[in-house]
Amino acid sequence: MTEKSDQVAGLLLAAGGGRRLGGRPKALLEHHGHLLVERAAEALRAAGCTPVHVVLGAQADDVRKRADLPGCVLVDNPEWAEGMGSSLRAGLTSLRDTGARAALVSLVDQPGIGPEAMARILAAYVSEESLAAASYGGTRGHPVLFGASHWTGVAAAAVGDRGARDYLKAHHDAITLVECGDVGQPYDIDTPADLDHLT
Repeated sequence: MTEKSDQVAGLLLAAGGGRRLGGRPKALLEHHGHLLVERAAEALRAAGCTPVHVVLGAQADDVRKRADLPGCVLVDNPEWAEGMGSSLRAGLTSLRDTGARAALVSLVDQPGIGPEAMARILAAYVSEESLAAASYGGTRGHPVLFGASHWTGVAAAAVGDRGARDYLKAHHDAITLVECGDVGQPYDIDTPADLDHLT
């Protein structure tokens, strides 16, 4: 494992309750025989992130029982229903004493984004000041890398379902965009129609 990846933690946001999916938590959806939470955590590990923290919320007990997440730190977010912002705050807080100098943040409901795209963003890490994001045809997406110097600001701006959107907008000029359209597809699993991506 490289020195660079030893300094970048993986942070998987997997707490959502799947409100638009009829209350089916996205972490427990299956894709090619594996739960989405398993696939996303493994992608972060395969990209070289260590440690990998997984934020759980909706049906967290079921996820713990059913998901095979070796080597991952499972972080409970009791405020998950408030939206993605609360999960991002919980995840960043869980990383504070790990020695990580950056966090590569990924979403559980984007199975089209795998280790290849994640590794490209990890490679953009330079220091605790680093701020990088995947780009798909010029449009910013996930995963996003936050150097540790950004964590406090990101957490403060993470409210509701907006996650880091406001922080990234305010720091637009500092973001290194890394094109990943040739190795990833940034679709979300949000509605019943999106489940076609999992067949």
